[in-house]
Amino acid sequence: MSDQQDQLFNSYDKPIPGLRGTLDIMPVEQDGEKYLYFHDNLGYATPNFALKREAAQILRVLDGQRSINELSEHFGEDVTADKFLEYIRFLDKQRLLYSDYFENYAQQHETQFESQDERKAASSGISYPEDKDELLEFLEEAFSNHEHYQNGEADKEASIKALYAPHIDPRVGMDSYVRSFSAIKNLEPKRIIVLATSHYAGLYPETYAERPFILSDKNFTLPHGDIPSDEEAVQDLKDRADEFGISTQDRAHRIEHSIELHLLFLRYMWDHDFKIVPLLVDSLHDLYNNPEGELNDRLHKLGKHLYEQYGGDEETLFLISGDLSHVGEKFGDEQPARQMFQQIKNFDRNFMDYALQADRERMFKLMKKDQNPYRICGFTPLYTFLHAFPNLEGEELSYDIWDESERNSAVSYASILYRQNGSI
Repeated sequence: MSDQQDQLFNSYDKPIPGLRGTLDIMPVEQDGEKYLYFHDNLGYATPNFALKREAAQILRVLDGQRSINELSEHFGEDVTADKFLEYIRFLDKQRLLYSDYFENYAQQHETQFESQDERKAASSGISYPEDKDELLEFLEEAFSNHEHYQNGEADKEASIKALYAPHIDPRVGMDSYVRSFSAIKNLEPKRIIVLATSHYAGLYPETYAERPFILSDKNFTLPHGDIPSDEEAVQDLKDRADEFGISTQDRAHRIEHSIELHLLFLRYMWDHDFKIVPLLVDSLHDLYNNPEGELNDRLHKLGKHLYEQYGGDEETLFLISGDLSHVGEKFGDEQPARQMFQQIKNFDRNFMDYALQADRERMFKLMKKDQNPYRICGFTPLYTFLHAFPNLEGEELSYDIWDESERNSAVSYASILYRQNGSI
């Protein structure tokens, strides 16, 4: 992807584009020098990029409102307007500013991704090792020493239809992952339909307007093996995309971890061949204000289709990927998370009870009351799944809270194994 130099910011009078809000800027020190390290979760900015700590003085004034001429008072004696513009263009080229150059780059980047056949691992080297041998050692250490994996009697029952499990960082929630996935280690389904939280669909409001279900036809590439897409099942959904509110523009999958982390464990546990149908689910926020509207109608139609196609298929397993509450300063709460622990435990307990009973109506009422007050991200994929299957019985496998005390924040997460009672 070639740089478009003529699109870089180039004005003394126009407002300088502001610093992108999705960047994480971290102070680091190396060889006695202090730097600001830039990490872009969206993968747009130049990788492994850092500036000397003094650059903070300039970054602080980039509010998206003022021009170079208006900021002249902030220049040092040896900094001319020309030098300042040169520096701004340098920042723009690294894709740190929310500029025309950045927007064009991002659009090209996403379009290129959508044209590819493979979806490469986005969390390797971050949440788990990207080297195959190191990854296998990482997983082996976690599973081989865990009583639920080694001593537990995992079922091979045809009645098992789904696993609801977290997508928390494995470095934090490995115990819950092992408890969850050990329950399906002896299954050998040929098709996995993944319903997972979409954390990034909101970045593309026009792309996903009125299309909350985001389907990908890509093969997923992981360090320890590839997992192919189920072309026939994916095409079946594509053919009815308009009816179900499905988007086939899969840019929201590019950096999404919610599906990838589940596949990480399946690929480790299972030796048999299987294919996937990866479906992200957006917020479904419109349901709160219009519970009987078009979105609800699409949910019912999609659920009915999944049930009719796969409800009686013993070779199809559903994975539902979602965490529970997100609270504390990191998520916009004024209170530190620890002061909210009893509140979220109570709310999570109600949510989990309805989930275990597969009571989607009471679950929806709970979430609608204050419009998901504790930001349970697993609600939307689980609610979608519960539209598809009646006669479910849930078994709670785990419940945990990650106390990120250094940021006064916390995330709760849990897992449920679903069996289907009765005949199709």
